Amino acid sequence: MVVEIKELVFCEYPLCSHAASAGSFYDDMDISFGGERAKILNGGQDLSLSLDQYSGSGFQSKHEYLFGRFDMQLKLVPGNSAGTVTTFYLSSQGAGHDEIDFEFLGNSTGNPYTIHTNVYSQGKGNKEQQFHLWFDPTAAFHTYTIVWNSLRIIFLIDNIPVRVFNNNDAAGVPFPKSQPMRVYASLWNADDWATQGGRVKTDWTNAPFTALYRKFNANAKKVGPNSVSTSSINDNQSWSTQGLDAAGRNRIRWVQTKHMIYNYCNDHKRFPNGISAECKTSRFL
Repeated sequence: MVVEIKELVFCEYPLCSHAASAGSFYDDMDISFGGERAKILNGGQDLSLSLDQYSGSGFQSKHEYLFGRFDMQLKLVPGNSAGTVTTFYLSSQGAGHDEIDFEFLGNSTGNPYTIHTNVYSQGKGNKEQQFHLWFDPTAAFHTYTIVWNSLRIIFLIDNIPVRVFNNNDAAGVPFPKSQPMRVYASLWNADDWATQGGRVKTDWTNAPFTALYRKFNANAKKVGPNSVSTSSINDNQSWSTQGLDAAGRNRIRWVQTKHMIYNYCNDHKRFPNGISAECKTSRFL
């Protein structure tokens, strides 16, 4: 029996095993677009992204990584956020890129955000799962985490697992495992599709829209020239084999039963030739 979660703080091994302190946005990130719409604040501890009718904004990590655990605290655009998309994701570059996405699709005032997740490998995505949250993501900061290792990808919110994408490469399902990725974040206008399929447009009288980021931490393997891994021999590297224990499996089933609103594995209309092979195996190993 799965018990509904009332308390939002869960912390048990291995889901909360990383005590490394967050770094500075000055040290870890470069502003990638938007000019002064992106602002590093409080001595590098906080970062704000803004969107107006002329441009959004974004940032990216200075380093590339091949596997790791990536944590970011976000407070999303409050009020009428329809048409806006706030993101936190990993991506490689070029044709055949890999990507692991958290996207937060805004909505009209009083309606919930949609949490959109996706996994691309070798340029192919179409692995979407979407959720509504059990809290207001605009009222306070919450921690969004991507764990990426050679076995699986785990999406967590406040250390509660919401999705697992296992490595089914042996079954012919491409898995991101060889292309280094950077961390990206952005706030941009996508009112052609983001809110109720594009039916609700961005109300620019509410601009500028602002999302807040803080406490980025990468306990991860840096790659590239002159890179030293952020996971030293003394760091906790449980992310390299992290999976779900019995409690984690119960929690993800609760999330997916109570809060999932879309799962590509169940969309037979969109995939009339049959669902992908990973949908036929256990999701929560």
